[in-house]
Amino acid sequence: MTDEEIITLVSSNKIPLHMLEKALGDLTRAVKIRRTFVSRNTHTKTLDTSLLPMHQFDYSTVIDQCCENIIGYVPLPVGIAGPYNVDGQMLYLPMATTEGCLVASTSRGCKAINAGGGASTALLNDGMTRSPCVEFLNMVEAVDCKRWLESDDGLKSVQDAFNSTTSFGCLHKLKVTIAGRLMFIRFSATTGDAMGMNMVSKGCEKALEVVQKMFPSMSIVSLSGNHCADKKPAAINWIEGRGKSVVAEAVIPGKVVEAVLKTTTNALVELNLNKNLIGSAMAGAVGGFNAHAANIVTAIYLATGQDPAQNVGSSNCITLMKAINSGKDLLVNCTMPSIEVGTIGGGTSLPPQAAMLDMLGVRGSHQENPGANAHRLARIICAGVMAGELSLSGHLVKSHMLYNRAQTKTPNSGRDHVSGNNFADIFPQEHVEFIDRLMNARKRSADNDDSNEEDCSKKSRS
Repeated sequence: MTDEEIITLVSSNKIPLHMLEKALGDLTRAVKIRRTFVSRNTHTKTLDTSLLPMHQFDYSTVIDQCCENIIGYVPLPVGIAGPYNVDGQMLYLPMATTEGCLVASTSRGCKAINAGGGASTALLNDGMTRSPCVEFLNMVEAVDCKRWLESDDGLKSVQDAFNSTTSFGCLHKLKVTIAGRLMFIRFSATTGDAMGMNMVSKGCEKALEVVQKMFPSMSIVSLSGNHCADKKPAAINWIEGRGKSVVAEAVIPGKVVEAVLKTTTNALVELNLNKNLIGSAMAGAVGGFNAHAANIVTAIYLATGQDPAQNVGSSNCITLMKAINSGKDLLVNCTMPSIEVGTIGGGTSLPPQAAMLDMLGVRGSHQENPGANAHRLARIICAGVMAGELSLSGHLVKSHMLYNRAQTKTPNSGRDHVSGNNFADIFPQEHVEFIDRLMNARKRSADNDDSNEEDCSKKSRS
């Protein structure tokens, strides 16, 4: 059948729009026909001829897994920050972003931390959560159920049921909260190298069957009662943790602070106190005691196939700075209690994102110690956040003005052509002098070429 005949069938509801891939068997053709259909049925009618890419993409990697009703894909530039010494291993941080200076700023933080010996990280806790909401006929039954769940027998019964659904998941903790006749049971379980939301949800369903046998009057309101809490700001994730709870630390010598970060240890300590702690407290922040943790979290999430919506909870971070060694050197650490990541499943299976996980050495499930790859990724992210926090010391504003404003490129001036301004503030002096010599040599060469052309022109006229 022709494309037009297929569109007619879609228009008459003979083929559902979302079923084109299964109906045709040609995934790219299905995307093309869907674009044409959507374009004709919108008031702008621009999609069919738009710049949204469609070809040269393996749609088989996302069908029935990552996306539906596909009309193309959005390319994102991926930069690398580093090199970065994290726990004695040199690596580069892949960051997918459209924010100018973010990668450069993070790299500067990496450079400063490397000069002090690198970043040290540690895993504090591991536990993905899901919190069903259930309801009882009266408050007395709700309290009885709470007491049973918190008993050794109750916890053991629920654990056995939960753990029977998975080879890698393991239920460790329950937090039971009552609101009248409603009860919220917050399950917390390790999930191997998977981020684990589906794994925990499946385990919760099985566990609730056991609870319902003990308390037949209990009804399930929702498998997720928002007490988890997923993709929403919540104090419980800040306090109890969710996913991976991680801490990172580094010591930067005072001379490095001045040479690389262009400031002083005392100035950074005061800035962190006034901005990240007092300023955030005045705003009533929940988990937002940092400068821009979400920037680094989201960029690495996009590059490595994580769920970008989980930056809401994953960006919970408190950044602390302290002057040590008689006030000369800087101690910086970041504590992040709810980094929700995985190295298997979801977007991590897409080839480009999997390649970035390969670059970090954490792709897939760890063969000897399930969970170790996801733990390592969370620690790398926390270390990356610390590098970004360290670099944001006032100079980022200047960099934004330098790079993110439209500039008139004037090739007659080497400095203007490179940066739109004087880049002496960005590069070391010896680099500036080298580029000056290079550009002057190029200009002399161009002048000689112009002179030769003029001589040839005169001879031609003669």
